[in-house]
Amino acid sequence: MVRLIVGLLGVALVLGLVRIGYVVTRASGTLSHPEYTDNAACTPVEIAPGTEDVTYDAVSGLAFVSAAERRSGEMHPRNGIYVFDPADPESVRLVSIDAPADYRPHGISLWRGESESGAPLARLFVISHPYSGHQVLIYDVAEDGALSHLQTVSYDALRSPNDIVGVGPEQFYATNDVYFGDTPMGYLEAFLGLPLGSISYYDGQEGRIVAEGLAYANGININADGSELYASGFIGRTLHVFDRDADTAELTRTARHPVPLGLDNIEIGSDGALYIAGNVSVFEFLAHQSDPEARAPAQAVRVDPQTGDWTTVFADPGEAIDSPSVATRVGDQLLLGAVFDSHVLVCPY
Repeated sequence: MVRLIVGLLGVALVLGLVRIGYVVTRASGTLSHPEYTDNAACTPVEIAPGTEDVTYDAVSGLAFVSAAERRSGEMHPRNGIYVFDPADPESVRLVSIDAPADYRPHGISLWRGESESGAPLARLFVISHPYSGHQVLIYDVAEDGALSHLQTVSYDALRSPNDIVGVGPEQFYATNDVYFGDTPMGYLEAFLGLPLGSISYYDGQEGRIVAEGLAYANGININADGSELYASGFIGRTLHVFDRDADTAELTRTARHPVPLGLDNIEIGSDGALYIAGNVSVFEFLAHQSDPEARAPAQAVRVDPQTGDWTTVFADPGEAIDSPSVATRVGDQLLLGAVFDSHVLVCPY
């Protein structure tokens, strides 16, 4: 019996080391060597520290930016939601003027639809990480991009939210990047690349888990007719595709597309393709986190959600922007934001 236990422990140790080696090798970026694009014509638009998510509203022509300073771990007075016209870099302004004091916005999603009476509605969904717990703030969006807070939502299944996609005036899906949250077990879960991330759904009254099995679930978005939902696995370096039942909100995974990048937020272009930015090297990103002078290589890709075929649309050694977390296509431009940098990079596309 002792020999059996020792043998099982030995096998577990070997498997653990293999798992760590596999995850570390992929996270190091040694398997991904993007050829840098010509970024000389790109222009930085100064916003505020940590332009983590950027989404575009084709109706108003405004780009919404979620900004939060993340290096110190403390609340920053410039945390908030900003808007600007990509054609006018001087138009940047803060629109979350009624935000709470402990506002730390993360993933955002703009939804447009109609009220029960048929009146047009525009809502912005914002994940925030206050001093304790996690929240989703829902805002009404005016024609000029001004935000009016409508409600704040939290529920048990909102464990460790990262990104969000609105599917109704009060309904949304949100990714939980890890199961154990901001705890030592959560860090171990991410380090080992365990597929314990999930997707929750909120129906306007209560929330529940509707998909599991993602290694550090990160970005999320939905196609134009609402029939397909996409989620990125940051550690897993995988794009997950789900069929969505509009009546029940249930998700059925139909594909897993490998992409050699630490995939972050997902934006959808007018062509139906997915535009995703992320980490080339997690370790260089972590070095940049502790030292602003350390550069973190940048890459963004265009992905065909049906085939998984991908092409690089932006790549940089970290001079124009460090390890972007989002790439949003706006006509013949590409807007890139990052977890720590204070600007949005506007590039011709």
